[in-house]
Amino acid sequence: MDFTRFMNKFNEIERQLSPTSALRLSFDNISPESEEPPDGKRLWGVPVPPFVSDKVVSWIAEEFNEAPVYYNGNCVLKKVENVRMIDRYNTKNPTVGTLYLTATHLIFVEPDSNKETWILHMHIASIEKLPLSTTGSPLLIRCKTFLSVTFVIPKDSECHDVYTSLIKLFQPVSINKLYCFNYQPAKDDYPKNAGWDFFKLEAEFKHMLVPNDNWTLCSMNEKYELCDTYPRQIYVPKEATTLMLISSSRFRSKGRLPALTYLHNNKASICRCSQPLSGFSARCLEDEQMLEAIRKTNPNTDYMFVVDTRPRINAMANRAAGKGYENEAFYENIKFHFLGIENIHVQRASLQKVLEACEQKSPTMSAFLNALESSGWLKHIRSILDTSSFIANAVDKGVSVVVHCSDGWDRTAQVCSLAQLMLNPYYRTIKGFQALIEKDWLAFGHKFSERCGHIQTDAREVSPIFTQFLDCTWQLMSQRSESFEFNERFLLILHDHVHSCQFGTFVGNCEKDRLDLKLAERTFSLWGYMANHLNEYINPLYKPNIDESIKANLAPQCIKFWRGMYSRFESGIHPREPLGDLLLDSKEHCNSLEDHVQHLTKRIASFKNYISKSAKKLQDATTTTTTKASKETTTNEINDNKYNYDKKLSELSAADDDHPLKASNMSFANLSLNAEQASTQTLTEEISSVALDWKSMRNVTTCSCSTPFDQFSKKTHCWRCGEIFCERCIDKNVALPGHDSGKPVPVCRGCHRQMQKQSP
Repeated sequence: MDFTRFMNKFNEIERQLSPTSALRLSFDNISPESEEPPDGKRLWGVPVPPFVSDKVVSWIAEEFNEAPVYYNGNCVLKKVENVRMIDRYNTKNPTVGTLYLTATHLIFVEPDSNKETWILHMHIASIEKLPLSTTGSPLLIRCKTFLSVTFVIPKDSECHDVYTSLIKLFQPVSINKLYCFNYQPAKDDYPKNAGWDFFKLEAEFKHMLVPNDNWTLCSMNEKYELCDTYPRQIYVPKEATTLMLISSSRFRSKGRLPALTYLHNNKASICRCSQPLSGFSARCLEDEQMLEAIRKTNPNTDYMFVVDTRPRINAMANRAAGKGYENEAFYENIKFHFLGIENIHVQRASLQKVLEACEQKSPTMSAFLNALESSGWLKHIRSILDTSSFIANAVDKGVSVVVHCSDGWDRTAQVCSLAQLMLNPYYRTIKGFQALIEKDWLAFGHKFSERCGHIQTDAREVSPIFTQFLDCTWQLMSQRSESFEFNERFLLILHDHVHSCQFGTFVGNCEKDRLDLKLAERTFSLWGYMANHLNEYINPLYKPNIDESIKANLAPQCIKFWRGMYSRFESGIHPREPLGDLLLDSKEHCNSLEDHVQHLTKRIASFKNYISKSAKKLQDATTTTTTKASKETTTNEINDNKYNYDKKLSELSAADDDHPLKASNMSFANLSLNAEQASTQTLTEEISSVALDWKSMRNVTTCSCSTPFDQFSKKTHCWRCGEIFCERCIDKNVALPGHDSGKPVPVCRGCHRQMQKQSP
């Protein structure tokens, strides 16, 4: 099928349709779950909606008479066989397989090992068509997830087709063409609105006891009139007047006036803003009064810090453009500090040098270390941690801090969120870390779509600002692992989905953009997805009772290269199983056994209770029999089995509800057999429903579906049979009869089918 011609024709028809046309609206309402059309029209075996005319169906069938090819439910636009995937560590023995190009992914399948390499189009950072070689036409693809792969395609024409298709697919022109607006999960695990209401800005500030006597909610930005890149709800000093707020907003770059982002329990605060438009001598009395009002909210000290995260030379250069920094002669009771974090252009170039260091063809120890040093990446990470530590230490000592960089949405977001991570243990939990991202990154307008290159934009606006924030968080986790509820996998999932655009959470540049795009109605939330996989992100070393601030060790030897992020796709340099996965697996096994023991303990207690009650009744019956012995000697003894059974049956009916043999269908025919068998069968099912022994992870290299395990695929145990499966084969969570808690736990598909057969 000539899909290029088909898509060109389809796009031509689509352009002719107005957004409100009946046909366009009908197409927008199509879903994979659409019912079979009443007239039975089908095209290539697929039901055709009733509003599509027979003429259109006939035209498509005649012009494109080949049925589309599907791979794992994805319609294949291009299929190329005998493609070689080159591993730079094993260039002499490349892997040969089949390359599938779909509307959303590039998939390479190795037929011998059944291994699949999936590359999401939105993850592609750059595509380079290398010079033609004797073996074919090479295509180098670099991804935002730090995967670098080369495909050698036998025919240059096929390579050109794949190349031109990817150029159009990996970076859309319009934000409405992003993957999140078409994404549908493979299974209905959670509704589309799940996760969008997990976090509310008002609730996060209530967690800090704001509003209070010193801080109040400002309603002037309800329609984003004060600052369109700030949230609607901003919190300012209670003393701040309307004139002060408006004037301060006009005096600050992009209208980003000083606003509260964190209030510590000692009344010291962190406020954020952008640089003042001071130039060489300009001043704003209302802005000066605004900072003084912020200082007065903290009665502990008579001064506060103003932190400019930029190098001094950069701030001074901005004065020539009418911007700059606060003049201490005009602002009373402040102590000004420059703390030297480089701008987005330096950070982008630095990461590029890191990737070059990781992609050396024959890396030696000295070559890699020299390349890493020349990149300056670890120096930048340390600089961000140093600035964050300065802010956290000041607040911990009771001194308020106002933070800004140039526009207040890059370096300011980094250091404000990291300082809160150091100060407050709540932000070191899974829920708290997500709330921190919602507040300091999403609500306060970090430009995710521009910095991550979601759509075609100025390449100079792309920069790894959020990647650095995650790197700094990982540095803190490495130094104080017991203080964090989440693990490394949690950070990697966040990083990948910030760039994937699979979910609408990080699409757009500010809160206003997301409301205008109606993302909560049109897309899925990343938080809703992660809520279904929380067990994968738990740090087994976490100690929740640690209620203290943490400090970063800034010694040079303590700042590490994050191999798990920048080299995670390199084979041969990772352990077979990460230590965190082994610890988490052991913890889950212990939890399963403890839950099972608790259930069996209760079962034994119920049987003991019944036996003791039966013994007491038997003793009472013996006493009654002795007192009536004289009367019974005068009567003939009844030796009728039917009479004795009916007598016992009446006693059983009057017994307590916890009688193990008591059943609703008691009868003379099934008492002694069915009731005992049912009780025994139930107990047997409960015992056999929990795996006592779990298979060791060490010797498992492939899943039962033949999918090979590698360094970045998670091995998951079935809690019912104890076998190990890949994430695709263990997608069910059910409650086991042998667990007392009744919580859903992971089970494989085979066990899930068996449990469905056993359930009444």
